[in-house]
Amino acid sequence: MTKRDFYEILGVPRTANSDQIKKAFRSKARHLHPDNMDSGDESAFKELAAAYEVLSDDNKRALYDRYGHDGLAGAAGGFDGVDLGAFADLSEIFSTFFGGGRGGGGRRSTVERGSDLKLELRLEFSEAIFGTERKISIKRLEACTVCTGTGAQSGSQPVRCTTCNGAGQIRQATQTLLGQFMQILTCPNCEGEGTRIEKACTVCKGKAQVRTQRDLEIKIPAGIDHGARLRIPHAGDHGRRNGPPGDVYVLITVNDHAKFVREGQTIHLQQPISFAMAALGGEMIVDTVDGEKPLRVPPGTQTGTILPLKGHGAPQLNSPNLRGDQLVHLIVETPTKLTSEQKRLLEKFADSRGDKLSAPKFKRPDTASSANSKPSPGKSSSIKNPSGKGSSGKADSSLIDKIADVFKPKEGASEN
Repeated sequence: MTKRDFYEILGVPRTANSDQIKKAFRSKARHLHPDNMDSGDESAFKELAAAYEVLSDDNKRALYDRYGHDGLAGAAGGFDGVDLGAFADLSEIFSTFFGGGRGGGGRRSTVERGSDLKLELRLEFSEAIFGTERKISIKRLEACTVCTGTGAQSGSQPVRCTTCNGAGQIRQATQTLLGQFMQILTCPNCEGEGTRIEKACTVCKGKAQVRTQRDLEIKIPAGIDHGARLRIPHAGDHGRRNGPPGDVYVLITVNDHAKFVREGQTIHLQQPISFAMAALGGEMIVDTVDGEKPLRVPPGTQTGTILPLKGHGAPQLNSPNLRGDQLVHLIVETPTKLTSEQKRLLEKFADSRGDKLSAPKFKRPDTASSANSKPSPGKSSSIKNPSGKGSSGKADSSLIDKIADVFKPKEGASEN
């Protein structure tokens, strides 16, 4: 069987230096090692190791470059001939698969960072818009004050673990394709502490930590929105063995508002207006998050018209001076209860426009006769002027004013 080119196996050019060859081997060895459950390939790993043994040795590489595989005379014919000493600088690879170096060790660091904590905070609509300060309560792990974080009863001290002799780790021999390696494991007797507690603290039960309730004052920035998350650094569980504390993450929930709907920095408001206001235009007062503000309504406004109020939206987060707009969605309200005077004026208004408030009596036409009928010459069309205006082309402005005056909301009464 034809053997593959060693440079091709390692994925390096023929001009590669020793550092490039070593780096390529390390990368592929992690991927192909048989103990790698996801991508391990024993035959490919043997081939890789054989290629590295040759190309990492200057003399063997020179022979291979000049004569190819035949020039090695079997020196690198298979994995069995590989010199394991060539892999002495790859302890990190073995650590990846076996939990430690080939004989290294030493007690591991026992300092641990504390866990992060999460909680939900519900805000009112205006609190999210303008920001606020709130007090939150959390329960976090802290060092036990009774045993001062040792986990042992008062008057007693932790004793050295006899299993690991205080190292917190034990060594276990593992037989692999590369030979026998020492695996470094956490001591199961002391859980890596190096010491054992014979008389546990009655408060923390030997855990050295207790959960304590704490109140924190936090500042809610203006412009925060529903679903945002605030991070309070170093306010979470305290780490074991004087390790750094974790963080607290506050998930923000914002209550809906009775009138306003927020969309990013834009605030929407649905505003009803009277028939008279829609027809003639005018100025009205509308609600905003900043209080009541005047709004100019143009004549002839239709339902669905949107009018902006600049700068009355939500602030940009962390830039409270940059605010969005409020969009007022106008809805023309048709009055449902009319006085006799209002009804008389509206009928007069409709008549002045030529609006028909009732349909003429319907008579089914004779299909045959209507098909043969032709309009008589000289007769004028019965279609009225669609503008609804008189022959002069001008509406009765005095009548419109009278109607507007009648339909204006009286003081102290709501628009209907």
